[in-house]
Amino acid sequence: MTELEQLERKIESLSPEELARFREWFMEFDWKRWDSKIEQDLSAGRLDRLISEATAEFEAGKAEEF
Repeated sequence: MTELEQLERKIESLSPEELARFREWFMEFDWKRWDSKIEQDLSAGRLDRLISEATAEFEAGKAEEF
């Protein structure tokens, strides 16, 4: 059995309360990873083109503020 399969079985055995706590923890963990990836991409310039395009569309009146 792989480590992932073992983890899946462990999660399946959690009580509803433990599962809720795990879900909250995992969402926070996942968000932090996502934020870190976005920050890395931003620092590396990978988002520059998209930022420029979005800014140009906004300035041309093709986008709306929320």
